[in-house]
Amino acid sequence: MQLQVARIGKPHGIRGEVTVQVLTDAPEDRFVPGTEFVVEPASAGPLTVDSARWNKDILLLGFAGIETRNQAETLRGAKLFIETEELEEDDDEGWYEHELVGLEARVGSQVVGKVAALHTMPVQDLLVIEGADGKEILVPFVEQIVPEVNVAGGFVLLTPPDGLFEINSDDAGSGEPEGNA
Repeated sequence: MQLQVARIGKPHGIRGEVTVQVLTDAPEDRFVPGTEFVVEPASAGPLTVDSARWNKDILLLGFAGIETRNQAETLRGAKLFIETEELEEDDDEGWYEHELVGLEARVGSQVVGKVAALHTMPVQDLLVIEGADGKEILVPFVEQIVPEVNVAGGFVLLTPPDGLFEINSDDAGSGEPEGNA
């Protein structure tokens, strides 16, 4: 099974290094020289790590055969995957994006959309819920708002604060206070 561990960002410097958005909790194990990644789109890979170093809080990777900034630019947005057998373990610490995408999003017994993506952020993760109208709603992936994830049952249960699903809609108001006469 393939597990996404990173998304390539912009080039760094002139020697072909790239920034990456780390999507694993074990970067020191995943990004060692010699590691080969399956890449999406397939035309960009496979890629083999030549170098890995941290610049403040940003991981910089160098790949075999990528020696210039222009070559590195062609990798921007590519997703890095590893082959793993570890996913068979039952891990209560979290979920991978591929486990969540496609699950129904429910508020009580009402289906309000489907999980379209998981954005991993420095402070907290965000679920991207695609509503029935096709609009995306960003939901903080915290226990108070997403108290239940039932992969086997095919749903996530949400307890959103008032207005969360209306905040990005056109009819959420014009920004003027109501009821003032």
